[in-house]
Amino acid sequence: MTVRPPRPAEGADMWRLARDSGALDLNTSYAYLLLARDFARTCRVAVVDGEVVGFLLGYRRPEEPDTLFVWQVAVDPAQRGRRLAARLLADVAAGARFVEASITADNTASQRLFESFAAERGAPLVRSELFAAADFPDAGHETEGLVRIGPLEPIES
Repeated sequence: MTVRPPRPAEGADMWRLARDSGALDLNTSYAYLLLARDFARTCRVAVVDGEVVGFLLGYRRPEEPDTLFVWQVAVDPAQRGRRLAARLLADVAAGARFVEASITADNTASQRLFESFAAERGAPLVRSELFAAADFPDAGHETEGLVRIGPLEPIES
């Protein structure tokens, strides 16, 4: 398995993984293509035998460039249980002082991913509310909680 920044053409693969996840808000396919092109430095794909089997979308917050915000993480069901999401997160978080992510309360896989990342790095994890359900214009969207991990110490090689 290879973990690396995405190529623009792999935006379609990321869109399909998000669509098939059953847990993520599906953005337009155009958004995944743009993220793969313009934010490849802060996004990652996992590739097995030439096929994208996982992805992580993130960006550095403009007002806090030392903070990586993780927007979405998806792993193909056939690849789950292999710590693939953890590898994606560790790779993209290198050099960040803080990592943030928004997670709904029922997304236990993401809750565990970020709790494990914080524990492995010996960093505090703070929870707060990012967006209340009432903030969303579309009915039925759950509250998005914010996890903030850090400060992270540089990993020594």
